[in-house]
Amino acid sequence: MKIKYILLLIILSLLPAYISVLAQEEEPIVYFQMEPLDDSLFIHIQQELYIDPPDPKAEIIADLRNANNQTITIRSTLYPFLALSPEIRALIITYPFKLNLEEDINYTSIFTSVVNKIKISKIVQPPTKQQISSTLWYINPFLQMLGGERFGIPLKNDLGVSFGFQTRYEGPLNTNFVEVNVHLLGMYGGAFTHIDALIQTFTTENHNNLIVSQGYQIGYIFPFGNFFEISYLSVTEDFTEKDKIKYLNPARGTVVLNSDGSVKYKARLLEGSYLNGEVRYPIRVLGSTKGRIYAAKYLDEFHYGFAFREMSLAGSTFDLSFDAMLGSETRFDQLVLNLTVQKIAESWAFSALSVGPTIMLSRKADASWGVTKIFVNMRLKLGSSL
Repeated sequence: MKIKYILLLIILSLLPAYISVLAQEEEPIVYFQMEPLDDSLFIHIQQELYIDPPDPKAEIIADLRNANNQTITIRSTLYPFLALSPEIRALIITYPFKLNLEEDINYTSIFTSVVNKIKISKIVQPPTKQQISSTLWYINPFLQMLGGERFGIPLKNDLGVSFGFQTRYEGPLNTNFVEVNVHLLGMYGGAFTHIDALIQTFTTENHNNLIVSQGYQIGYIFPFGNFFEISYLSVTEDFTEKDKIKYLNPARGTVVLNSDGSVKYKARLLEGSYLNGEVRYPIRVLGSTKGRIYAAKYLDEFHYGFAFREMSLAGSTFDLSFDAMLGSETRFDQLVLNLTVQKIAESWAFSALSVGPTIMLSRKADASWGVTKIFVNMRLKLGSSL
């Protein structure tokens, strides 16, 4: 019985403090940064202030502390809060995803102040119309230096072109593959060739490289929500003996020898023809403007992963992708992680430039498992998102 009374006394003593905390949480936040998780609202705010083109991931800070001098700052430019319509001002004041700039920041703030306030409905959202369109999926205003989604340019109606360095799945400077494609109504076709400079930066741990000559490919994205893509790739120029000596060279790290001089590991020289396919599910995570999770068979190798563009968390905007290549008959399993972060430059590059590391893990030359490649990756925004 005494234990029950003691517990009751503890609860009663803590109740005022609990009520006080709740009251504090209900106090209005009057100086805050808006988490860029609502693209349409961010665009409407900038359109009312005649910012062209509007950036759905722009940094927006509202300062409502002084009733006589309320302001809103967009990408370091100050505007009067009253310049916005009453409807937009109301949406800003009641916006649920705020970073309170008056709070003390510590090492756990990213978890306690941001993650706890984000609702599940905003963490994972349905895809946009462009994401589920089989004819518009290729359109992409972002040019990535290594791997990733192809840079896609719409030319007229349903006609467009795309190109990219390395394959969509490959690790940093691990292949000399470069492709250009023409797109029309979900179909595409094009050519691939090689730029050897892409594999000459590293001279070690190249035994898992994918080395190509040149060829062509054709593909089709089935018009059922952009869930399935199939393609055919054929190599048209075989490697000569001179090419094989050039590419498979211990001095380049593309061949690892045993102590007796026999070949232990060697890079893959792509030859023959391949039927490829990718099953994916378009999805938005943390306000990403484009994203997918996928399983693919490409060049007789199986890939599983995800790729998200312009995710937002704790005031940061970043791209994140991961690919696991498993079950290859010619190469070791490998993991590729790519992270690039925006808002590190000024002026127009504030939202256009994103920089970060790309890391590849696989079996190393000494047979241990670890990091085989790490390099700085970069992507540029060369147009407006759909």
